[in-house]
Amino acid sequence: MASTSAPRNSAACGRIASAASTLSSDNQTLIAEIRRATIMMKETAVCFEEDNNSDRVKELEAGVLELVKASDDCSHLSNAIQSIGNEYQPGAELTNFNKLIEDRIERLSAGSSSVSQNHPWLRQFREAVWNVHHAGQPMPGEEQEDIVMTSTDSNLLNITCPLSGKPVTELAEPVRSMDCKHIYEKKPIMQHIRSKNSHGRCPVTGCPKTLQAERVVCDPLLLIEIDELRSMSKQRARADVIEDFTQLS
Repeated sequence: MASTSAPRNSAACGRIASAASTLSSDNQTLIAEIRRATIMMKETAVCFEEDNNSDRVKELEAGVLELVKASDDCSHLSNAIQSIGNEYQPGAELTNFNKLIEDRIERLSAGSSSVSQNHPWLRQFREAVWNVHHAGQPMPGEEQEDIVMTSTDSNLLNITCPLSGKPVTELAEPVRSMDCKHIYEKKPIMQHIRSKNSHGRCPVTGCPKTLQAERVVCDPLLLIEIDELRSMSKQRARADVIEDFTQLS
């Protein structure tokens, strides 16, 4: 009689991978909601700073820091679940998934307290508040030439589609690779992945990743970050108009 252990193991791996993917996706949705909250808190803090209400600004900053830590925890959990789902192989003994996940999270979260303090969301909050009364000036502890990113910069890895050349804010169906995090227009990238000449490699110059169609998706956070970039672009344009008018005056 032929052994059925291999098909059973394969089916078990498939179910684990599917469950891991679902849990990871749910976590990404939660991270997206946390991001929405931090954006609202940043905008509220700017209003309080304009009214010189520093106590409320400090309360909001503390709240943003807590949300950043929660987002980091969600990211660690999501990555741990996804990696275990991809690597899991059934053995003779029952698998203690709780222990597997805890060990993986512990490795991923090593040093996360310092990472949270330097998190781009928290930095953007602080710089948005700073710019209310000190626009164009470096924040305390920074030199002008050291400033590469400011509160008006985006978290997105690329701001134009490498295939269509369109800005990501104008893409009809934006998608992002789960592996290299680059963003594309959906139809061109799917055609690119299917092309024999491309071998499925990411079209961004210098990126070594090979793309898989099922791992190029519109994740929950992507649309929020694109909306934020669109809003920042409008704010930048208004600031340029005001600066030009001031110079003329």
